[in-house]
Amino acid sequence: MNRFINKYSNLFMWIAGGATLLAILLSKTGVFETGAVVLYLIATVLCGFPIFYRGVQGLRFKTVGIEVLVSIAVIGALVIAEFSEAAIVTFLFQFGSYLEQKTMRKTRNAIKELTQMAPATAFRVEGDEVEEIDADEVEEEDILLVKTGNQVPVDGNLVFGEGYVNEASITGESVPVKKSVGDFVYAGTILDSGSFRMQATRVGEDTTFAKIIELVEEAQDAKSPVERFINRFSKYYTPAVVVMAVLVFIFFRDLDTAITVLVLACPGALVIGAPIANVAGIGRGAKNGVLLKGGDSVYTFAKTDTVVFDKTGTLTKGAPEVIEAKMYGDVSLEEALSEAAGVEQTSEHPLAKAIVSYAKSKQVTLLAVEKQELLKGMGVAARLGESEILVGSERLMEDREIHLNEQQKTDITRLQNQGASTVLYAKDGQIQLLFAVADAIREDAKESVQKLQKMGMRHIAMLTGDNESTAKAVAAQIGISEVYAELLPEDKLQRIKNWQKDDRCITFVGDGVNDSPALTLADTGIAMGGGTDVAIDSSDVVLIQSRLTAIVEALSLARFTKRIMFENIAIAVGTVVLLLIGLFAGYVHMALGMLIHEASILLVIFNAMRLLIGSKKKG
Repeated sequence: MNRFINKYSNLFMWIAGGATLLAILLSKTGVFETGAVVLYLIATVLCGFPIFYRGVQGLRFKTVGIEVLVSIAVIGALVIAEFSEAAIVTFLFQFGSYLEQKTMRKTRNAIKELTQMAPATAFRVEGDEVEEIDADEVEEEDILLVKTGNQVPVDGNLVFGEGYVNEASITGESVPVKKSVGDFVYAGTILDSGSFRMQATRVGEDTTFAKIIELVEEAQDAKSPVERFINRFSKYYTPAVVVMAVLVFIFFRDLDTAITVLVLACPGALVIGAPIANVAGIGRGAKNGVLLKGGDSVYTFAKTDTVVFDKTGTLTKGAPEVIEAKMYGDVSLEEALSEAAGVEQTSEHPLAKAIVSYAKSKQVTLLAVEKQELLKGMGVAARLGESEILVGSERLMEDREIHLNEQQKTDITRLQNQGASTVLYAKDGQIQLLFAVADAIREDAKESVQKLQKMGMRHIAMLTGDNESTAKAVAAQIGISEVYAELLPEDKLQRIKNWQKDDRCITFVGDGVNDSPALTLADTGIAMGGGTDVAIDSSDVVLIQSRLTAIVEALSLARFTKRIMFENIAIAVGTVVLLLIGLFAGYVHMALGMLIHEASILLVIFNAMRLLIGSKKKG
C-alpha cells in the first residue's frame, strides 16, 4: 500500500485539484449543484485517502501525527456537509507535502551531483594487456592505466608516467596539479593532460571520494537539538490540539469551529521548518567544500566563541621549506647552492630535504660529492675535489673551528626568533651560505584569524607540541596572542577541559592522529582535508579544500542555518497563534485558514532555500 500511495499520490493530488476547481466553478454559477458535490467528494477521497492511511499507520505505532488531526477535521467537515471545505483542506495539505518533498530533493542535490561524479570504469593492467572494468571491481594493489581525459578510478600512488590532474572535485583547487611517480591521486579527479599508471591503495567505500558522499548523506539525516525538541513537542502538541477542539465543542456547542481548530492548529510548518533548513545548509556546505556532519554539528558550531588551532599542518603547511638563503662573501649563489644540495641529497633529514627541494626549485644542478661523513646531531662533511665542505649547525662549525662573524650571528638570531631552523654551508673553512628552514605558515592563516576576530570570537588560541620559541614566533606572525606550547596530546585535552568548565564553546582545528582526542573532546572538531583519516573521522566538520578561510565560511554558514531554523519556528508558531485568534474573532474560516496555513509552509520552505541561493559568507 505504501508503494502504491508513494507512486500515485501526486497524480491523485493534481486530479483532485482539477476536480475541486471545476466544482467551485459549478457552485459559483449555480449550475449542476449535485455535480459540484460529487466532484468535491471525489477530490476529498483522492487526496484524503493517503492522509487517512498515514494517520492510521501512525496510530498503530502510538504516534498521533498531523495526519490524524487533518483526518478528524475532514470527517467532521463531511458530517456537517461542508464538502468544499473537506476537498480544499485535503488538497492544500497534499500540495504542501508535495512542495516539501520537492524542496527536500532540491536541497539534496549536492549528494546527487557528487554521486554522478563518481568514477564508473577503470583500466586494469595485467602484463601487456589493458582491460576495462567497473570501478567497483578494482582491488587494492591493482595497477591501473589513466589517460588524458580519464577520471582517476580509486585512490592510489603513481608508479609510472606523469600528468596534470584536476582535483577540483576533492580539494576545490581549480588549477591542475602536476603528479609524478610516488605522488598520491584521489578517486574522482580528472587527468587533464599526460598519462600514468597507478597502484590502487584505497578502493570502493574506502576512497576519499566515497567517504565524502557518505559523510554528507549521514549528515543530512542527522537531526539537530532543535529538530529533536520539535519531534518531542509534536508528540504532546497533537493530542493537546484534539483536547482543545473537544473543549471548544463542549463550551461553544459549535462543531464547525471545533473542526476548524483541528485544521488550523496543524503544526505542518513547525515540523518541516528546522529539518529543511538543516538539510539545505549541509547541502550548501558540501557544494562549497565544507562537510558539516549533521544537525548537531551545525547547531553547536554556530555557538562557537573560542577557536583553538593546532600548529603543524594546520596553521602551517606541515612540511619544512627554505624561507631564506643568505650569501656571505664573493661567491656564486648557484655554485654554492649546487654544492650544498649535492651534499644533502643522500640524507633523509627533513632539513636536508628542504634544501634539496629549494635547489631544484631554483633549477640548480646538484653536484656529486665524495667521501661523505654523517656527523650525528651536527650535519654532514664531504670532499669535493681538494675542498672540504660542511653543511650543518653552528655546533658543527665550532667543532671544526670555523668562527662566525657578528653579521652571521645576528642573522642566525633573527631567523631563529622567527621560528626558523638554521643550516650553515662552509667551504674550505669559510661560511658561504645560511639557510633558514621553517614549516611555512599558510598564506590565508593571518586573514582567517582576523576574520574570526571580527565575527566576535572571544578567544583564539594555539595548542602545539612544538617548542615555545617557534610556536610564539608563528603565532605572532598570524596574530594569535594566546599560545600554549610543548604540549602532549593529554595536555591539549586538559586545556580544552579547563576552558569548557568556564562555559566556553570550543572549536578545535587540527589534522594529525595526535589531534584526534582533542577533535573529539571539543564541542566542535574541524579536520583539515589533507589530514589523517583518524582526524577526519573524529571531527564534526571537514574542510575538503584545506583552506583556513573555509573555517570562516563554514562558521558563517552554520550561523546562517541556525538563524533560518529559528526564523522558521517563529513563522510556524506565529501563524498558528494568529489563525486561532482570527478564528475566535470571527475573521477566519476553515478554507481561508487552511490556505494561510499552507502559505506558511511555503514561506518556511522558501526561507530555507535562501541557504541554497544566498551568499556562502552570509552569517
